[in-house]
Amino acid sequence: MTGPVRVLVVDDDFMVASIHTRFVERMEGFEVVGQAATGATALAEIDRLRPDLVLLDVHLPDLTGIEVLRRLRGAGNDVGVLMVTAAREAETVRAAAAGGASHYLVKPFGFDDLRVRMEAFAQQMRALAAAEADQGAIDAVFAAGVRAGSPALPKGLSRPTLELVREVLAGLPEQGDVSASECAARVGVSRVSARRYLEHCVEVGWAEVRLKYGGAGRPERRYRRV
Repeated sequence: MTGPVRVLVVDDDFMVASIHTRFVERMEGFEVVGQAATGATALAEIDRLRPDLVLLDVHLPDLTGIEVLRRLRGAGNDVGVLMVTAAREAETVRAAAAGGASHYLVKPFGFDDLRVRMEAFAQQMRALAAAEADQGAIDAVFAAGVRAGSPALPKGLSRPTLELVREVLAGLPEQGDVSASECAARVGVSRVSARRYLEHCVEVGWAEVRLKYGGAGRPERRYRRV
């Protein structure tokens, strides 16, 4: 890969689009080549500008960001897509993952949250440019898709489900917490599985746990993001 990563910002809120544009412009090795406020305009601008990466909101006035992603993939367009949205529903996250989105970032977020994911995408692009029958380069492509700094997962845990659990934690209000049962209901896994993922988040420093006492029996374990 030569030259900066070319980015298209898609958001129907002009102020939000401006903030995201300024975030990108602060990063070395990236440039904003355009903005779009609707799904139809985004599709047209992607076709016209040929960006490397699209920062794509889910809630657009005509098409949803998920529909934009599906139309791109249906047309054979493998442009990088980073979902940047307030949508936290598990089904939306699953649809984004199934559509091949590189990352999924929940609004509001800080500059460093975006920077880490953008740099991971750029790393993946560089690895792809070098991946010609070299297993080391091919491994780098797939490793770059993992969130920067993510440790190896314990046996039996999957990274897509872990990302869903982390989205639940990220969507909690300030000082809010969640039980394993509540997390399981939102993600669509068993309570035992949800607890394993939540305990992993605690072990690696992404979450913390507190005990809630009330009545007879064992205290309830409640989890919140760090």
